[in-house]
Amino acid sequence: MWLTLFYVIPFVLLLVWWWIRHHKRENRHIEVREEARATGLTEPSSLYPVFNPFKCLGGGACAKACPEHAIGIINGKGVLINAAHCIGHGACKAVCPHDAIELVFGTEKRGLDIPSVSPEFETNVPGIYIAGELGGMGLVRKCAEQGRQAMESIARLRDSGKAYDVVIVGAGPAGIASSLGAMEKGLKFVTLEQEDSLGGTVYHYPRNKLVMTAPVVLPIVGLAKLGEISKENLLAFWLDIVEKTGLKINFRERMESLTPAGKGFIVKTSQASYETRAVLLCIGRRGTPRKLDVPGEEQAKVVYRLIDAEQYRGQNVLVVGGGDSALEAACSLADEADTNVTLSYRSEAFGRVKDKNRQRLKQAEADGKLKVLLKSNVKSIGPGDVTLKHEDQEIVLPNDAVIVSAGGILPTPFLKEIGIQVDTMHGLR
Repeated sequence: MWLTLFYVIPFVLLLVWWWIRHHKRENRHIEVREEARATGLTEPSSLYPVFNPFKCLGGGACAKACPEHAIGIINGKGVLINAAHCIGHGACKAVCPHDAIELVFGTEKRGLDIPSVSPEFETNVPGIYIAGELGGMGLVRKCAEQGRQAMESIARLRDSGKAYDVVIVGAGPAGIASSLGAMEKGLKFVTLEQEDSLGGTVYHYPRNKLVMTAPVVLPIVGLAKLGEISKENLLAFWLDIVEKTGLKINFRERMESLTPAGKGFIVKTSQASYETRAVLLCIGRRGTPRKLDVPGEEQAKVVYRLIDAEQYRGQNVLVVGGGDSALEAACSLADEADTNVTLSYRSEAFGRVKDKNRQRLKQAEADGKLKVLLKSNVKSIGPGDVTLKHEDQEIVLPNDAVIVSAGGILPTPFLKEIGIQVDTMHGLR
């Protein structure tokens, strides 16, 4: 009898402890989910996980692996409890022992345009490949990994007798990684970059923006141990790689046309013309900046990205947008002395931003450094003021500069012109 109690009592106590701990965790996850629903933060902005309830056993490895705390366990199943925080790194799928997670783009409410590509990153047009942000993946590590893998696929193509094996368009993370891969495999290639510097989208981030990245394997270089790193340090890292490897990049050379030519293509640029077996597009998704289409937008004081907050010191600045770039721009400007900053966003909540940026904005507003106008739209931009419609009222604010951070329009017309299929993804339907 006593021997039985000796074993049973610890087991019962352990079971009670487990139940209490499990119950507290589930209640916490439910609270996070309900708070997200109440504030309208239910739409993921990129790749996100969908859980198969028949395969998921609720072990919680996915929730532990998510650095954004976007996943929870409710009723014994994995759930995306904070969709707006999900940034699409896919760590949850990698650790799931039951293959219960599928990573998808878009939702029923908000579709996402994605070029059609195979697992080898080849589009429906044989010989044209896409890697990185254009394919829907914005994370630095993922872009670089896709660039490396895409070049492995291109290297398996048969020699067509063209002057080049591949033309790489874009020198962001995917473009740099794929260029290194081409060097490693001894391919004849050229890398084009329309800007005057490398880094792609990263180059256009505000000063000192923290870039969330992770260790990545690069051809020739090997394992690059990166953690949370600033824009400047990441660009310095890329520059150092280019210098050490001798990688050549044709800066200020814009691709103007892409036409089929036998078993390959002719890529015409602002500087030259290239005959190539394959083309790898590593361009960003911003394409053409999304404009407001309001009177006065043509003025020089209206720009579509913030490079240096210091140049706006002491001015009245309006930032328009509700994504991470808009919040980061507004907060950076608010840190400058005597700068009067207003952030305008058309919706009632910031639904697709990182928690770090959300908290930073909240603190800046609480400190009186900036003003947030939700449910507002710009009506017109004057030489010294700007008119907004805020809910049911029109307000006029003194203004020296307008920074529109409303994202960009995917270069869909260009993609369709060269025959690439673009699908509007709505998640699992």
